[in-house]
Amino acid sequence: MWKKLLSGLFGRAESAKTGHGTTSAEPVEYKGYLIISCPDGEGGQFRVSGIIRQPLDGGEVREHRFERSDILPGREACDAMMVSKAQRFIDEVGETMFAPDPRQRDNHDT
Repeated sequence: MWKKLLSGLFGRAESAKTGHGTTSAEPVEYKGYLIISCPDGEGGQFRVSGIIRQPLDGGEVREHRFERSDILPGREACDAMMVSKAQRFIDEVGETMFAPDPRQRDNHDT
């Protein structure tokens, strides 16, 4: 009983019941980047979300969290849209996606 109550409070019961969660899709390689769809479940639908990774020489990896407002009813459609939008983002922005966010102020600048 307690397990069910606590699982419900922390969202585990809902994600197990609907199959939603942050299970990653297989990575898709595009122009030296890896696109990994990890949609968020929202009310029986899926929000386009994931990670763009860039493997570097020496085994280092850079990551960019990719989140969009699009919500789709099916996981496969969501994964496909994530890949499509990430490819367009890579084409438009390239490596600058890894640059520090200019909206974030460094405490040393004050």
